[in-house]
Amino acid sequence: MRFGYKASAEQFSPNKLLQFAIEAEQGGFDSVFVSDHFQPWKHTDGHAPFAPAWMAAVLAKTERITLGTSVLTPTFRLHPSVVAHAFGTLGAMFPGRVILGVGTGEGLNEVPATGIEWPELKERSARLREAIKLIRQLWSEDRVSFEGQYYKTVNATIYDKPDEMVPIYIAAGGPLNAKFAGREGDGFICTSGKGASLYVDELLPNVAVGCQESTRADKPFERMIEVKVSFDTDAERALNDTRNWAALSLSAEEKHSVQDAEEMERLADQLPIERVAKRWIVSSDPEEHVAQIKTYMDYGFDHLVFHAPGTDQSRFLSLYAKEILPRLKALG
Repeated sequence: MRFGYKASAEQFSPNKLLQFAIEAEQGGFDSVFVSDHFQPWKHTDGHAPFAPAWMAAVLAKTERITLGTSVLTPTFRLHPSVVAHAFGTLGAMFPGRVILGVGTGEGLNEVPATGIEWPELKERSARLREAIKLIRQLWSEDRVSFEGQYYKTVNATIYDKPDEMVPIYIAAGGPLNAKFAGREGDGFICTSGKGASLYVDELLPNVAVGCQESTRADKPFERMIEVKVSFDTDAERALNDTRNWAALSLSAEEKHSVQDAEEMERLADQLPIERVAKRWIVSSDPEEHVAQIKTYMDYGFDHLVFHAPGTDQSRFLSLYAKEILPRLKALG
């Protein structure tokens, strides 16, 4: 059982975020995950650092924690060979401490940088499958000439790559991609707050089927979930902090086709606090808070990454290190 910290790259400057990652290691977290967004969820005071560059700085300043993306999209603005190059370098420099978390992407990040017409999920999923195949081939072979439906390389070689391939965790929000994550991934990523049925009846069972179908059936495999938590000794503060991430409460239909940060911010600002807070475990009582988190452990998740919405992340990390992590580790 591992417990991680979600670095809110959309909310804080890269330098502040670096300090929070260092504090997370000092506080006893096992991992730090960061999203690779070209644009943040909101335009006002938003941030969007390039994840591989930021990860390199964190890895150099820390000694123990695992760093990963949750998630990066290796299919549009980032060609799979560029992703293989970046994470091959990170894996070679910091062996055993890097995870490549990938997903099918959202228009907000991919359309402004490329001008593409945002495709349906079927094509995005097909691109992701092909990209993962190419990335692994570039890590394991020399002189790779790849001829896929979407990507092509000619005698491509990654010269500085890890001795062992960097684990690839695959994000999924539905049963088909969950099965693919189990079959082809080294781990599975999803997010909390969407109702028990999604996890118990759809996602985790299909991950299990995919693992059984995998040609690497004996591989290590983690079931990771980003748990949205707002914990503070001040209950009112814990509730109001969720407003900073109101965009998470927009439905997939409301946000996936949005391609502008200002429009995303406008839509999120219209949501009532009651709807915003539903995505979060909001609490001021440590025992109650841990009991709600334990639900996800009971489902079968074994790598929980905690995302806090507040502006004072140092306060959150300190409170979690004192009140929550020890209780969770005792359960784990």
